[in-house]
Amino acid sequence: QVQLVESGGGLVQAGGSLRLSCLAPLSTFSNFYMSWYRQAPGNERELVARISPYGGTTTYADSVKGRFTISRDDAKNTVYLQMNSLKPEDTAVYYCKANQMGRPVYWGQGTQVTVSS
Repeated sequence: QVQLVESGGGLVQAGGSLRLSCLAPLSTFSNFYMSWYRQAPGNERELVARISPYGGTTTYADSVKGRFTISRDDAKNTVYLQMNSLKPEDTAVYYCKANQMGRPVYWGQGTQVTVSS
């Protein structure tokens, strides 16, 4: 069973920055869409950002546009989420997801991000 591994979460003050990383031990990593989701207590899991294979296209939730940047390093099988100008409402568990047509969907275990006001 493939397990994605997120890191980089933590406690930060409002206005601060964090960079999340997700290591995906997939032999064909470059062919996968990679996404970041988040889930706050009492809320459904929501898409934060997605990057296409080879990084050609990125998509963001309206709530994070202009503040978050998703990127990938295919040589390191890693996807990143740079989060700037963090707000208390960004507090959530952040999950990494890998998907490719015809293949299983893979998730990480999540990393907690807490933004204090």
